[in-house]
Amino acid sequence: MRSWRLPEIETPDGSRSPVVLHSGGEGRAVLIGLQPGQELGDHQVKEHAFIVVVDGRARIEAGGETLHAEAGTLVAFNPDERRVVASDDGAKILLLLAPWPGEGHYRGDPPA
Repeated sequence: MRSWRLPEIETPDGSRSPVVLHSGGEGRAVLIGLQPGQELGDHQVKEHAFIVVVDGRARIEAGGETLHAEAGTLVAFNPDERRVVASDDGAKILLLLAPWPGEGHYRGDPPA
């Protein structure tokens, strides 16, 4: 068993310094700090993605909807679903990706 106290883990440079907590075939867990005004711009991944707001508040936009998520909120996305995650006042989020890497994820393989 492994455990983490997520609110206590430092992310001093916000989204520029994500902390990979776990990475294996079953999934990947990444803690991301969003400084006030910072955002993860419009993006998508090849895996199922789950975002947990650990601390603060985040604005999550996907599929024409906007969710103002407070600490304790869990949001799920399908593979290739586009989204924006932002925070006006700062937030800490946990990103879970499963499986890791997902089918079609760039792995650095040379082109065929």
